[in-house]
Amino acid sequence: MTSPRTSSRTSLRNPIGTHVQVGKGLVAGALANTDAVGGETLQIFVGNPRGWALSAGKPAEDKAFRAELERRGMRAFIHAPYLVNLGSPTPTTYEKSAALVAHNLRRAADIGAEGVVIHTGSFVSPEGDAGEKHTAALKQVREALLPVLEEISGDDAPWLLLEPTAGQGRSLCAGVEDLPAYLGAVDFHPKAGICLDTCHVFAAGAPLDEPGGATACVDRIVEIGGAGRLRLIHANDSKDVRGKNLDRHEQIGRGHIGTTAFEELFAHPATDGVPFILETPGSRDAENPDIPLLRDLRASAHGRGV
Repeated sequence: MTSPRTSSRTSLRNPIGTHVQVGKGLVAGALANTDAVGGETLQIFVGNPRGWALSAGKPAEDKAFRAELERRGMRAFIHAPYLVNLGSPTPTTYEKSAALVAHNLRRAADIGAEGVVIHTGSFVSPEGDAGEKHTAALKQVREALLPVLEEISGDDAPWLLLEPTAGQGRSLCAGVEDLPAYLGAVDFHPKAGICLDTCHVFAAGAPLDEPGGATACVDRIVEIGGAGRLRLIHANDSKDVRGKNLDRHEQIGRGHIGTTAFEELFAHPATDGVPFILETPGSRDAENPDIPLLRDLRASAHGRGV
């Protein structure tokens, strides 16, 4: 398994960016919007984030975007639509979810994106039947994802990045402690990576607000998944206190997580080469303070220019 640093096309230890709108196109829209906020990396949707349509790309635009990423040494990521739920008991939802994941991975290869982020999903269960339904849902995850993962090969092929949820509803993977079962469902496949969303794991109970909490969280991820499986961090503060299972993002340092956790994340050896993507309120705005603040925290952890 390659480390993020090994596969990086940038000299920055932790490139910082945000989720940007495509708008006018991959180059005229997504890259221009990244430049406007001073981003060093970016995340996008390649279709309607709340729809099932498999949006086709434009070969010339895909090629131009891929070439511009290469020229800049910039790394890009795709976030799959929010509707994806491989644990759904509804056959249509499950089948469409599997098709969307496969489609987004193909689009990632087309445009030169490093990985596709998917939410780990949920299951539906009547009272008293949770264990059986949970097992059945993880079996669905296995049946959908293993064939897709087996098609991914080569160091430059995109990763499938599993993002644990905040624990709302019947989550299949809420926070870090549910990762062993979820990764086990896909046989700890070497192209199944992890996207750590700080708001999500905090909402699920991780003590990121305590000194050493973020360090311990990454330590646990490495213990579970091994070196090199953490590929992306969604850097978000939380509007709500720890353990509330509420996925409500806040600007960095203005929520209940605070800034110390992000300094710890930048300093951890296992985050070497791991990009930080913001999904905070206003992070697409040129005057938003989050990117400059994260740069300051990165510099505090490692010195200027990293």
